[in-house]
Amino acid sequence: MQYSNSIKSIAIGSFDGMHIAHQALIARAEAVVVIERNGGYLTPGYKRACFTDRPCFFYHFEKIRGLTPEAFVANLQEDFPKLEKIVVGYDFAFGKGKSADAERLRALFDGEVEIVEEVKCEGISVHSRVIKAYLKEGDIQMANRLLGREYLIEGWVIRGQGLGSRALVPTLNLNIEGYQLPLEGVYATHTCVEGRWYDSVSFIGHRVSTDGSYAVETHLLESRIEPPMGEVGVAFVAFLRENRKFETLEALKKQINRDIMQAKEKLEIRN
Repeated sequence: MQYSNSIKSIAIGSFDGMHIAHQALIARAEAVVVIERNGGYLTPGYKRACFTDRPCFFYHFEKIRGLTPEAFVANLQEDFPKLEKIVVGYDFAFGKGKSADAERLRALFDGEVEIVEEVKCEGISVHSRVIKAYLKEGDIQMANRLLGREYLIEGWVIRGQGLGSRALVPTLNLNIEGYQLPLEGVYATHTCVEGRWYDSVSFIGHRVSTDGSYAVETHLLESRIEPPMGEVGVAFVAFLRENRKFETLEALKKQINRDIMQAKEKLEIRN
């Protein structure tokens, strides 16, 4: 951590989602210390660094979970030798078994500890777990308000069943790992391919009308491109409908056309 030698203030937390409450902490520090856990993320791993202009440093939870509160603070001071200020949330807990809180941090650290109070949006306390709950319900608009941005997932294009191009509409089928996925269904979205954003409609869930497999696929509205080589991003704008079974491909295709029209309306309002 050579760069950390000059840093005087840090914000500490898991920062999963980099939502508006996280941004309130980050705005008060020069750098971000991310406590990294495993799986089911709103914003996994290094992707957090894409949502801030501050340098990010990562501590893996499994490596520090056994540290006493005193050892954790000593570790911070060793990694950031010029550290003068630590910024944490009101509910910050650290040390083995989460035995210490933000006030204990104040007692252990010989510099300034700023404790940021609870951040609310429309009366709702902003937490990653709350955002995940809204995603699981398909309430994309509320999740986005708490995030302060459109919820974004990223993945690689994989081979699909080939049915879309032949009988329905062409889609990019994505392999998504590490992200919390929204409720199964159809969404108005924006899709980023090779750095360019396209209006799109996306499906998440089991293909109950065809092969039954789980899929994440996105159809670009009024655009056709060759399958890209890099990652593809899907940003969720609005929930259109839940996943359901259609008895024929013709019935499914008619519904997809209705989904496309509805997505265009939602995206036009948003744009």
